[in-house]
Amino acid sequence: MDGFIEKRQMFYSQIDNFWHDISGEEYALLDIKKESVKNIERLRLATEQIGHIFYKTAPLLRRLDNETFARLGFPRETHAFLRLKTTPIESVIARLDLVVMGDKIKLLELNADTPTFIKETFYVNGKVCDYFQMENPNAGYEEQLRKALLTAVTYCAPIKGSNIIFASHPDNEEDKHTTLYLKELLEIDSRYMDFNQLRIVNEPIIESRQIILSPGLYDANGNKIDLLYRQTYPIEHLIHDEDPLTKEKVGQMLMKLVEQKELAILNPPSAFLLQSKAIMALIWGLHEERHSFYTQEEHEIIERYFLATYLDPDEFLHKGQTYVKKPAFGREGDTVEIYSSTGTKVAEDTHKTYQEELSVYQEFIELPQIDIQTVQGPKRAHYMYGSFYINGEASAIGVRAGGQITDNTSYFLPIGI
Repeated sequence: MDGFIEKRQMFYSQIDNFWHDISGEEYALLDIKKESVKNIERLRLATEQIGHIFYKTAPLLRRLDNETFARLGFPRETHAFLRLKTTPIESVIARLDLVVMGDKIKLLELNADTPTFIKETFYVNGKVCDYFQMENPNAGYEEQLRKALLTAVTYCAPIKGSNIIFASHPDNEEDKHTTLYLKELLEIDSRYMDFNQLRIVNEPIIESRQIILSPGLYDANGNKIDLLYRQTYPIEHLIHDEDPLTKEKVGQMLMKLVEQKELAILNPPSAFLLQSKAIMALIWGLHEERHSFYTQEEHEIIERYFLATYLDPDEFLHKGQTYVKKPAFGREGDTVEIYSSTGTKVAEDTHKTYQEELSVYQEFIELPQIDIQTVQGPKRAHYMYGSFYINGEASAIGVRAGGQITDNTSYFLPIGI
């Protein structure tokens, strides 16, 4: 294995600003999963059809009252923000987590607001395909991503010379380099800064009866920001941010600036609207009622791809079905639990970050397994697909391999035709 370890290290060290290891542990595999053109086409068709269902549902969600928003797990501080429609498209970069079981494809969840796994899928996957001399199923989709970013950014900041800032928390290597990758891909005048360099002005600052600073978000140079791209920073975390000195709720102040049109952000507020997994429970509930909101064809799409999802486990206990308990805004498998048909917990993620938040209960499906090559030798792993939905169109596809609960220790497994 010594030769393989050196070979992997040599290969990935040639890719600039990529986190092939995370916290000293192997992340990107020097291995490749062989895919058929037919399977890739099936996944992209599923992505298009599932994405259509979510996008059709979004205007309905914006009309909900605050009580219903709360029942769907959205914090009270976000309710006005949720009703904003600031771009023609609901989400610029979204990712669907899909499972393929023979002739069936099932949706586990949608990350509409802050999906990761971007540079791996759009860029690094092609490098690995070249290494293994295989066709890259994601060829051409990096250009699709660039055009989608350009369309969204120019819509939000149409004036030449607009101050466009890409921001992340710099202590997280994956977040920082994902954000920088998108900035560089865009190829227009913009800058990267970390969130700690930005300043919020909540009320006009007046000196000698003149407004020195109007309300807005300002960069490290004191210039007002027109567009903030915060690809990896979730809104549900942002609302709790406060200034360590003044204790002001700076995250909520930032959201208020968006509401007042003093600042544009991407992904847009509508992406956060689709982020709660409770939306899948709402969609499933309308489907079970055969509600006329969806056409017959749309009901068939929901039946084909969606898993039964509810806001309590009663239906699964009544039917004697195994189910999964997921936090509505959970990420990376954090706080996910699997229950048997009798309601006994049989597996759980060790992290409990979202224990106090609303949970959804989803039909359990066994993830398929595959043999992978790691620096520790061959392993058997569960896997699922991350299929991107870019500006309302199916896009690049990647694979995460790990446990039945896909968490932050899962591997990036490249795919090739």
